Amino acid sequence: MAVIFPKSSDIILKVLGAVVGLGALAGAAAFTYYTYPTVIDTGYQPVQPVPYSHKLHAGQLGLDCYYCHSTVYKAAFAAVPATSTCMNCHTQVKKDSPRLELVRKSYATGQPVPWVQIHRMPDYVYFNHQAHLAAGVSCVSCHGRIDQMIEVRQEKPLNMGMCLDCHRDPAPNVRPAELVTKLDWVPDRDPRVIGQEIIAAKHLDPPTNCSGCHR
Repeated sequence: MAVIFPKSSDIILKVLGAVVGLGALAGAAAFTYYTYPTVIDTGYQPVQPVPYSHKLHAGQLGLDCYYCHSTVYKAAFAAVPATSTCMNCHTQVKKDSPRLELVRKSYATGQPVPWVQIHRMPDYVYFNHQAHLAAGVSCVSCHGRIDQMIEVRQEKPLNMGMCLDCHRDPAPNVRPAELVTKLDWVPDRDPRVIGQEIIAAKHLDPPTNCSGCHR
């Protein structure tokens, strides 16, 4: 009987299979790495339609986060400020600046400034700003030192791993509730100890089960 494939072809096929398999594995690993939220989202810094500086407003001028994001203490989301909030100052301050032309136009027409959202949770994730701020979790824990950013960027990955790490060990991220928007707060002792005391006093028990965030 004629031999179609010699025995040596077994070795060749095995080598080819190994190469293809390793290539597929490498491709899958690269895809996983480059599509993981830490890589995609962290550092995201879009160009905004108006050059608003948080470093100037929240840092140098000392505006409280709550002044602009007025829903954080009473709602699940942190609202983008209405143009009227901007114009509380800018009817007098730099009222003719060309950089604020879009703000003035928005104020006159009622059409919102098309701000580009930076921090975005997936639709299948339930996150409540009010609950976190009431517990004593500062803006810094999720957003970084916004008051030092001229252009805001996404500082933290905001992925499931980050949330679970905090829920399993929340003490380092818990401070007195009245200081959550004081981004430059420096604790006078070990922040973990302060957090543990607050957690015990408030009987906080962050959920680590699936239904805590996926509802």
